[in-house]
Amino acid sequence: MPELPEVETVRRGLNQLTLNQEITGGDVLLDRTIAYPFSVGEFVDGIKKNAIATWHRRGKYLLAELSSTDWLGVHLRMTGQLLWLHQDEPLHKHTRVRLFFGEQQELRFVDQRTFGKMWWVPPGLAVESIMTGLATLAADPFSPEFTVEYLASKLQNRRRPIKTALLDQSVVAGLGNIYADEALFKSGILPETLCIDLQLKQIERLRTAIIQVLETSIEAGGTTFSNFLSVKGVNGNYGGVAWVYNRAGEPCRVCDTPIMRIRLAGRSSHFCPQCQTVRGIRS
Repeated sequence: MPELPEVETVRRGLNQLTLNQEITGGDVLLDRTIAYPFSVGEFVDGIKKNAIATWHRRGKYLLAELSSTDWLGVHLRMTGQLLWLHQDEPLHKHTRVRLFFGEQQELRFVDQRTFGKMWWVPPGLAVESIMTGLATLAADPFSPEFTVEYLASKLQNRRRPIKTALLDQSVVAGLGNIYADEALFKSGILPETLCIDLQLKQIERLRTAIIQVLETSIEAGGTTFSNFLSVKGVNGNYGGVAWVYNRAGEPCRVCDTPIMRIRLAGRSSHFCPQCQTVRGIRS
């Protein structure tokens, strides 16, 4: 699933390519991709003749502010891609929605697993009232609200593994499996450590590590292990320098101990049993 760095990479690409360009029409090839309104025709009519003022990101959601005070929302979910293409480009097999612009350009939503969603929020309605997942999002790691005290308040007194907690979007917005593993490695915390057992110094290190890992991945254009592509169709390069994620059995980049992989709450967790144990003891 695209996480914060991948979605931020897409947002920046969209802001480079689509701003102030009018949406001239659209074509919905899979009706259930449209989460709101329930009429596909109303969705297309709503966004048509709107220009995109700017793209925002909230957690893993993309929000296009439109010229008539309405909004276009997108969630890529597991395999979604937004690609800026010429309309003559052959349709991808899993194309779900096409938004048409001038000069024969289009923004194409491709989604193999079909979990991705798009919303049109009419003028006068609160975005959170339509895209209800936004209402429960935690603070963004790059926001001023994401302080040590904030993170501690979300984690302390909770009897669940820290890795599981970090995947909860009401704890940290935008973080997912890849960067939770990476941040835990950099902060020296084992994924099975219970939140209630974390000391404040560990939480301080974890907050710093989350921000550093996300910044590094954004600079690399995100991570591509299977489906992710930028708006221009380019792979992300963070996977080549990942500390632990998807590196089970390979030597740790710090101590050469083989990276381990376990299952927590149905998700894979990768860690170095030497570095993370030792760093955790130091705290």
